[in-house]
Amino acid sequence: MSNWTLFSNHGHVLFCLSRDPQARLRDVAADVGITERAVQKIVRDLQDAGMISVTKNGRRNSYRIHHKSSLRHDIEAGCTLKDLLKVVNKTITEKQTSTENRSSDKALAVKQQEPKSPPVKPDSPAVAPTKRSLQQDDKPIKKDASKGKGEKDSIQKKMERQQGSLF
Repeated sequence: MSNWTLFSNHGHVLFCLSRDPQARLRDVAADVGITERAVQKIVRDLQDAGMISVTKNGRRNSYRIHHKSSLRHDIEAGCTLKDLLKVVNKTITEKQTSTENRSSDKALAVKQQEPKSPPVKPDSPAVAPTKRSLQQDDKPIKKDASKGKGEKDSIQKKMERQQGSLF
């Protein structure tokens, strides 16, 4: 089966600009599935037909839809852009609302299922001591040739005790 849509790319670009008048043409191109250059040409066509106007705002453009413009084909000439966009945007809004409602319902269900765990106290063994607390607890190491190995062993045992409380 061939891959086609009821509306042309011109219609898709118009729908995107009606949803977000400050949209970048790059984003519109991504939404429609065409190149940015093709969107630029379509915007020019829509301007020439009097369906939209473009206003420069700093580095960005703002697009205004002329809702009273009639559709171009004789069959739908009695329909304005406002009529068409109202139907399409209403459908999009209803779809987004139902999706958001389903998402929030799922999030609420997950939240209700999660078991509440008791808060962890900072001095409990489940919390790892920070480097700063380890440094404050340790006594300064004195390098004494006579103690040498014995001191290293006691430091190592102290470290093992502290690490043992972590796991």
